Amino acid sequence: MPLLTDVQQAQLLAHGQRRAQDPGFDPMPVAKIYTPDAGVVWLLAFAYPDDPARLHGLCDANTGFPQLTDIRLTELETLHGPNGYPVAVDTNFKATRTLSDYAARATAQGAYIEE
Repeated sequence: MPLLTDVQQAQLLAHGQRRAQDPGFDPMPVAKIYTPDAGVVWLLAFAYPDDPARLHGLCDANTGFPQLTDIRLTELETLHGPNGYPVAVDTNFKATRTLSDYAARATAQGAYIEE
C-alpha cells in the first residue's frame, strides 16, 4: 500500500510545479509523516517536477535541529523506527500555515510542536 494517496501526490507535484515557476512560492504542507516509535516528523510540501519521487519539506529528526530538506519517497516508505514500526501518515493533519512558517516556529522551539 502506498504511503501517500494519489491526491496527496498530485498536490505535492502541483506545488512543485508552481514553485518551479515562482521560486518565492511558499506552499502549505500537504502531508505529515511520522515515526510512531521515534518522534521523527516530516511535513511534506512539494515534489520536484523533474523528479516527483523527490520531496521537500520540514524534517524534525528529534535532535533539536529541525530543518528544511529533501527526501525520496522510497526512503520514507522503507523507514522503520527503533522498535520496527514503519512510518505512518497523520490522516488528521491539516496545514494551517506555510512551510516557512512551520520551519521558523520549529527552529525557534528546537522541535516541531503540534498546536
